[in-house]
Amino acid sequence: MGKEFSITPRTVPRVETKFRRVVTALPHPDSLATLTTLRRFEPLSMRGQPPLVWDRAEDIFVYDRYGNRWLDFSSGVLVTNAGHAAPEVAAAIIRQARHPLLHNYCFPSQPRADLVERLAGLAPEGLKKVFLLTTGSEATECAIKLARAHGIRVGGKKKIGIVGFERGFHGRTLGAQQAGGMAGQKSWIVNLDPAIINVPFPDGYWQEDTSFETFLRATARAGLEPDQIAGVMMETYQGVGPDFAPVEYVRNLAEWCRRHQVVLIFDEVQAGFGRTGKFWAFEHYGVTPDLICCGKGISSSLPLSAVIGREAIMDQFGPGSMTSTHTGNPVCCAAALASVEKILREDLTGNAARLEAVLVDGLKTIQARHPQVVGHVSARGLVGGLQTVKAGTREPDHDLAHSIVERCFHKGLLFFAPVGAWGQTVKISPPLTIPREALEEGLAVLGEATDEAVAALDAGASADAGVRRKPGLVSA
Repeated sequence: MGKEFSITPRTVPRVETKFRRVVTALPHPDSLATLTTLRRFEPLSMRGQPPLVWDRAEDIFVYDRYGNRWLDFSSGVLVTNAGHAAPEVAAAIIRQARHPLLHNYCFPSQPRADLVERLAGLAPEGLKKVFLLTTGSEATECAIKLARAHGIRVGGKKKIGIVGFERGFHGRTLGAQQAGGMAGQKSWIVNLDPAIINVPFPDGYWQEDTSFETFLRATARAGLEPDQIAGVMMETYQGVGPDFAPVEYVRNLAEWCRRHQVVLIFDEVQAGFGRTGKFWAFEHYGVTPDLICCGKGISSSLPLSAVIGREAIMDQFGPGSMTSTHTGNPVCCAAALASVEKILREDLTGNAARLEAVLVDGLKTIQARHPQVVGHVSARGLVGGLQTVKAGTREPDHDLAHSIVERCFHKGLLFFAPVGAWGQTVKISPPLTIPREALEEGLAVLGEATDEAVAALDAGASADAGVRRKPGLVSA
């Protein structure tokens, strides 16, 4: 579900703190030329974010050209784990560009060799083959292809089923959207693949039954027997939450996949590289998948993704038959190597783990003030979510979430647009370099914005009730 933010300049209260500065109308009137150009030449689908024309971004801050500074709770949609324009990452990009080697297709290069060796060393035992790609969607599409090829090899042509999870997100390309569980986002696909199904995700809120039996019942209802299923694709945490499945559920799933020769795919695109307080988010479960899809935080900057997996699965296609035009782009590889080393050297994973309690407490405090409309909050490491609902129900409230994000933007706190199956989730994902003081200030601002949005909602409801009570009017 999408909704546009207004680009009409609005006078807002001045803000000047250690971490935020708002000193002009928002958006700044001089930025309207850029905003209108984008609206003229780009499709409607690109209009979903707050109207901030980025000029530069450094560490935990985003700046426009007019003296305003935002504390960033978006990481550019969970990309800049090592901070915006981390000096080490920027220097690595510049060195590689000046070398110069900017592109070499699939011909061998040292940056690619260095990165695949490093990623293989960070992966669990047995997952030592690495295929570099460009986007998270490309990685999940590749994983589906590998799982199906493996299924056919071990079980014949009927073993092609792919199981994803309701409300899951794996990207916006054809296969990725079908494996994902966002029903509204794949309504354009006329001929859905009947061998790709979605089962309930055991988050404990939208799906209260968290037993592994829900998986078995759902696959049986869909008519898929284990010998027809090639792969199960699961976000390590469900991005619309973030919500983790119970450990016992995932361990049962892993054992079921092993027993039935089903490829277990963990989508770590939003979750990897320290985001959840573990380098790989699946470490929270104590299980090892057959394939890992990763991206976003891999480079903290340039487009890059990867599939990491078992040799028997990764080596199914012959030379030249599974490649990508920008496979292992040398500049992207240099950025990724620098980002990974910074995350490890500065223990940014540990910082995420240490700040988890601050994030959890901050979200629970907001929920405690508004239990009727803040239906669910969750966090792990430095990723969290606040899910809004219509008062006293579990009906998602996209408008309220949108209002909260917009109010935060006016206060110098930056989120990307609400996410989720119904656009009900305000997602918190600052760079992993954020200090405790900045996280606390951001959560306080989120609380203020939520208070204001709920008060406006209540005022609107009271006004509507007053109109309905006027003599001569009949309520619907």
